[in-house]
Amino acid sequence: MNKIVEAMKATGVFYLATIDGEHSRVRPISAVEDINGEVYFCTGNTKDMYKQIMAHPQVEFSGMNKDGSWIRVNGTLVRDDSDESRAKMLELEPTLGNMYHVGDGVFEVLYLKDAKCTKYSFTAAPEEIKA
Repeated sequence: MNKIVEAMKATGVFYLATIDGEHSRVRPISAVEDINGEVYFCTGNTKDMYKQIMAHPQVEFSGMNKDGSWIRVNGTLVRDDSDESRAKMLELEPTLGNMYHVGDGVFEVLYLKDAKCTKYSFTAAPEEIKA
């Protein structure tokens, strides 16, 4: 599995920061998967979050581990229009099937291009996590 996806999953819930005009917006996210070696997540194209990503695709995720360390993951989100990737996301995250379906016109999957992940701690130097 992609080491960045592993690090994100280890936090349980992580937070996605986007830009909304002149303001930042942050929200919790829990669905992240390794699809074709890339960091994938999903959303609906009717959400403000999706509109913000399309306008400013450079984003940052952050999450805290139980040991008090935390990660920051940044890169550029890119929309993947393939039904194969949508189907794989639904297979790997079956609870999403309560909200989304392949071909529903709403379900979007995105991957993080040029993903960079750094783990931080109050007791150690920052550590880069490579995919």
